[in-house]
Amino acid sequence: MTTITEVAPDVYRISTFVPAANLEFAQFLVRDEEPLLFHTGLKALFPAVREAVASVMDPAKLRWLSFSHFEADECGALNEWLALASKAEAACNLVAAAVSVDDFTGRPSRVLADGEVLVTGKQRFRFLRTPHVPHCWEAGLLFEETNGILFCSDLFQQNGERPATTESDVVGPCKEALLEYQEGPFAHYLPYTPNTDGIFQRLSGLKPSTLATMHGAVFHGDGGRALVELAGVMREVLGRRRD
Repeated sequence: MTTITEVAPDVYRISTFVPAANLEFAQFLVRDEEPLLFHTGLKALFPAVREAVASVMDPAKLRWLSFSHFEADECGALNEWLALASKAEAACNLVAAAVSVDDFTGRPSRVLADGEVLVTGKQRFRFLRTPHVPHCWEAGLLFEETNGILFCSDLFQQNGERPATTESDVVGPCKEALLEYQEGPFAHYLPYTPNTDGIFQRLSGLKPSTLATMHGAVFHGDGGRALVELAGVMREVLGRRRD
């Protein structure tokens, strides 16, 4: 079942729990003069996500389609959205555009430089280049400066079905997920590199008040502190593999 919840002013979480994966998959719709969808969702979920978007606005009026990295749950339905919204453009960094996205879509993307701001009307999205955080060479995140929202993709993953929002601990459940994926076919899905701590320091310095996670509840609270704590957990759980 797909649900939609307003988690911040004009920011809507569209979430589908997939029992086989014991995981929620969320997209974030930003209603503004130039509406933005962060994460397109899996191609198989496109009809449900389109219906959820339609409950808020005309999906054909979407202007920007953005995501962290080239992966099915991040941008699997990208072509479906581009076909539906004729003025929409994918917004990603140069690596993503050159290596995967432009070939996948057959059209040029809006390339965002590190630190560049995309203004959609009332809201301002600063693009942050974060290679291999959460994972993949082309990874990047968006920080909405007006309301202090970090759209953080796979960071803070919480397994299972969760409430739409929480002010409780999200680092503990994320640690549980990281430990769960230490073995088996999906092991090592998050890397820990010499650059990881520096990227987390930059993110925590933004002092976000909301963490918009793809897999799990949206966190309202001291996002800067949560990022510092998550960096420590990743160092503990993932960094030891480098010893």
